[in-house]
Amino acid sequence: MLHPKMLHTYCGVDSHKNSHTVVLMNCFHERLGELVVSNTPSDFEAFLKQAKKLCAKGTTLAFGFEDTTSFGRSLVKFLVEHKQLVKHVNSNLVTAERNAMNTLAKTDSIDAECACRVLINRFDSLPNANPKDKYWLMTKLVNRRDSLMKNNSTLKNQLHSAVADVYPNYKKIFKLILSNSSLAFYERYPSPKHLLDSSVDELAQLLSSASKKRLKDKKAYDIWAVVLADGVKESQHQSSHDFIVKSTVRQLRNNLLEIEETTKQMEELLTHFDYQLQSMNGISTVLAASLIAEIGDIRRFKTPASLATYSAVAPVTYASGESGVQYANSKGNRRLNETFFQLALTQVIPIGPSKKLLNPVMREYYLKKQADGKTKRQALKLVQRRLVNIIWRMMTDKVPYINPEPSYVG
Repeated sequence: MLHPKMLHTYCGVDSHKNSHTVVLMNCFHERLGELVVSNTPSDFEAFLKQAKKLCAKGTTLAFGFEDTTSFGRSLVKFLVEHKQLVKHVNSNLVTAERNAMNTLAKTDSIDAECACRVLINRFDSLPNANPKDKYWLMTKLVNRRDSLMKNNSTLKNQLHSAVADVYPNYKKIFKLILSNSSLAFYERYPSPKHLLDSSVDELAQLLSSASKKRLKDKKAYDIWAVVLADGVKESQHQSSHDFIVKSTVRQLRNNLLEIEETTKQMEELLTHFDYQLQSMNGISTVLAASLIAEIGDIRRFKTPASLATYSAVAPVTYASGESGVQYANSKGNRRLNETFFQLALTQVIPIGPSKKLLNPVMREYYLKKQADGKTKRQALKLVQRRLVNIIWRMMTDKVPYINPEPSYVG
């Protein structure tokens, strides 16, 4: 009787933007051939025929991709649609295999061979590639929004710096520099010269329009008084400075609009999932999208414990003989860990001036663990672990969360 690993010819794939290098091996790590296929869907059919010709007699093809969500995704999708077995090979395992080969060279051929060796050695434990469009698109949207938010933070700091040069007491003018009124003001009046060349009435009209009539004429007079008291004079190269302020404001406006549109796309795509994550108080559109993007198909995780390990919430045990120590997991999915951390905070920390508690039951659990001798950080980690169980159940059974009645602290 043949060993199960002898039933396949293994194909390690090193993916790139323009082409993919594929090394074929049998279960004894013997090379059977090497192919290069362009990253053009019209060439995939011919590639699969070539691969089948190199396939060892009596075996079927099994593919191992280091990249299944970016450059390699089109080929992965084609192979899965054509009933081929495709697995995802972790890039860290490929790097470890290359290091174990004790070679100084790094080529596409070597990387493909290393991916193939990992595929053979860890065949049973590697996850199957499942390129479902809605999960892939959700990941893309979450990444896009994260990128926009980081860029927005940079632009915000740049605006703070540019405005402080000409309006020393700018925080007295607007508490929030990214408010509609603030952006409209700095775009129209990038320096005091432009403000003093206009009138209080013109400023009042601008503020009223930008704030949808929430800001009254008094605000215009207050701003005028602050600017006059600062006594900032026009600099030698004022036009260049004005350009920087106005350009930064324009970028911020566009960035904020893109963030809003991306969030709307998330909200629309969420309707195509059966998960009811937003039924839990504290899970917004963005948080629900982040959970789905990082977890993917919940059926990958047979138990809550496996999800806890993947998300680096569960500790890692180091044991030898009769002794054992548990450490925090530093190798799990850090982005998912951060998402569970943010969710845990919303469940146990009072919100706003009213000190509203979204989940008093979880807050009580958090305080009880502290009373039992846990630190705040350890207690919060236990809250995260409990939330992993809840989210796993909600996604597995596609059920809503029944929220306890909110309460208030103090």
